[in-house]
This record gives sequence, C-alpha cells and structure tokens, in this order.
Amino acid sequence: MLSSTLTKRLILGFCRTSLRPAVAGPVVTRGYRGDSPEPNLIEIPLPPWQEKRNESLDIKRKRLLYESRKRGMLENCILLSIFAKQYLESMNEAQLRQYDRLINEPSNDWDIYYWATEVKPTPDVYQGEVMDLLKEFTKNRQMEQRLDAPNLEYLDKSQ
Repeated sequence: MLSSTLTKRLILGFCRTSLRPAVAGPVVTRGYRGDSPEPNLIEIPLPPWQEKRNESLDIKRKRLLYESRKRGMLENCILLSIFAKQYLESMNEAQLRQYDRLINEPSNDWDIYYWATEVKPTPDVYQGEVMDLLKEFTKNRQMEQRLDAPNLEYLDKSQ
C-alpha cells in the first residue's frame, strides 16, 4: 500500500506533466475529447508530437510501417498500411519525415482520413509530396480490393 504522501506526489507529478504547454508550432494542443455531446467531458491531454531524431532510416521505415497498421480506426489501418507497404521503401529521408508527421502529429485519425479522401481540405502544414501520393493512392484507380488490414508479416518485405 502506498503512503498518502507518496500517492499525493504521484498525482501532483502526473497533473503537472499532463498540463504542460504544448510545443509551439502548427498544432497548438493535442488531446482527445471524442465526439460526445456531453459538455462536461474532460479532455485527455496528449504529449506534443516530437520527431524522433538519430533514428536510422531502416528503423524509421519499420516503425512507420507498424504505426501505419496499428491505427485507432480500421479505415486508416487499411488505407495507411497498404500505402506504407507500397511507398515506404522508396521514400527519401524528407518524405519519411513528412509521413511521420502526418500520421503521428494529428490527434484525430478521422482528420487524416478526411484529408486523404479529400472530404476536408488538408492543412498547409501537412500538404506536400507524401499527402499528394496518399490522396492519389486513396482514389484506388486500379480498383484493388481493400477490405481488411493486412497482417504485419505481409507488410514487412524483409521477412
């Protein structure tokens, strides 16, 4: 059993870190509120996204492949994982950074989906080569069957 003093310190420490200001940039705050009409719903703060520095391109590609497959919603699992399988290996370092930011900075997966399907305009900060590729890929001009997210083993070409 934790002492009450230790418990208070843990709670205060958690509260202080969760209320810290977001890093200055295009996304001022990140949090999940959900679509609930409940006006008293507490927003859950998320830590600001930070680019992973000193990560080899091989590790970055594998991480992005995994993160493309493990999304919060099935639509993006399917779309992003198949997109990543097709394009990650040929992306240069700048494109990998764009993709990393695109899939990890926004806190709402629906935003990414709506931008890719062109239901909503893409904010300038996410506009670029990678978003253009994703939008074109989303049009599915070859009429591929995209009904389920592929297994990670299928996605990893190194196996």
